[in-house]
Amino acid sequence: MKFALGILIALFAAALAVSDAAAQQYPSRPIRLIVPFTPGGTTDIVARVVGNRLAESLGVQVVIENRPGAAGSIGAEVAARSKPDGYTLFMGHIGTLAVNPALYAKLPYDPLRDFAPISMVTMVPSMLVVHPSLPVKSMKELMAFAKSHPGALTYGSTGAGGTPYLAVEYFKVIAKLDIVEVPYKGAAPMTTELISGEISLTITGIPALLPHVKSGRLRALAVSSAKRSAAVPELPTMGEAGLRGYEATAWYGIVAPAGTAREILVKLNAEVISSLKHPDVGNRLKSEGAEPGGSTPNEFAAFIKTETARWAEVIKTTGVKQQ
Repeated sequence: MKFALGILIALFAAALAVSDAAAQQYPSRPIRLIVPFTPGGTTDIVARVVGNRLAESLGVQVVIENRPGAAGSIGAEVAARSKPDGYTLFMGHIGTLAVNPALYAKLPYDPLRDFAPISMVTMVPSMLVVHPSLPVKSMKELMAFAKSHPGALTYGSTGAGGTPYLAVEYFKVIAKLDIVEVPYKGAAPMTTELISGEISLTITGIPALLPHVKSGRLRALAVSSAKRSAAVPELPTMGEAGLRGYEATAWYGIVAPAGTAREILVKLNAEVISSLKHPDVGNRLKSEGAEPGGSTPNEFAAFIKTETARWAEVIKTTGVKQQ
């Protein structure tokens, strides 16, 4: 009995030694960071800004791999089913990590069970923008126009579960408006169609829209956050514009497949936080309208649980049909 116990203890100690050695050598090859949407959207922009800095600090290439589809579920499933060795990471966001469980009856992954949180990366307010041909220059004028032309306005979304979809549906319920959804496969094609005047409006992350607002190709009316954005301080919040209680701030964070060694998670957490504190990253995110984050894995896990509960209530309120 004592002999068997001694063998078990020795094997356990050996396993810990191997795990610790692997963590010390990590990383020794390129890391892929899966983005569950097409290039050009806010998730992709944030991933590339942070990924570039992580590559410099870790000394290995960080490859951005876009896996769009099904409101981010396709990329999330690929990440969740990947080997938990620290070489596949996932740029999660409000939709994939908190909204989809309430929106979809069946998901191919479980955000809480299948992922190990590493760190919050950034909070990103969204911005409501319209095509300049629309005869409105404020939220008050937009709501009045929509009420006098029910069903005439269209909005672009990236599919059920995406930020534009939830943000506009929430807006429609609070303001009692009839605006028709036009779904796209990603933020980039949606924005292109909005610029061309094929759709009337959208609400999505500031980073994806700001260059087009500055160029005059789109007109911004409000931001979705609880307070004004430093990137566009002249824009009122949706609450200031008369939609009391409205808030739809997107957030983004990095997770790894569940089962990833704690030592690797701790190292990645330290590297992500360090990257966010680097002036190049912080200034770039702020210039895009994003606020750099940073958290412990436990803090991020608790935040995801809180957001999951909050958006479940929003989805219930809006009456959005589960897919």
